Amino acid sequence: MVMERILTEFGMGTSLRRGDYTQAAKRAVENALWHNSINAAELFGFDKADMAISVRIAVQRPEKVDRAAVAAVFPYGAPRVEVVQGGLDIPRPEGAGHPTVIAHVALTVSFDMERVA
Repeated sequence: MVMERILTEFGMGTSLRRGDYTQAAKRAVENALWHNSINAAELFGFDKADMAISVRIAVQRPEKVDRAAVAAVFPYGAPRVEVVQGGLDIPRPEGAGHPTVIAHVALTVSFDMERVA
């Protein structure tokens, strides 16, 4: 199997008041997905289900992200979700409550190019 990267997209998402790391991560994925319409699968003669999607999310508290909930955002393909230390937490001005959470994401779409050879 020869997995070849076809495209990479980036996104950012936030949870402004609830400190919800999963919600910020899902919004980052949606930000990356919803800003384009790429027909990469059809271009190479694949079905959309054949997309291998590498999802790398950066937040300050990786353990707080529900990977299955993030994977469920994808309408097709096989997402593999990795969460790493990064992103940004911004304390609330009044010093109470949850921080504003900022998540960053990089999505990489690959296909098994031996199938089209």
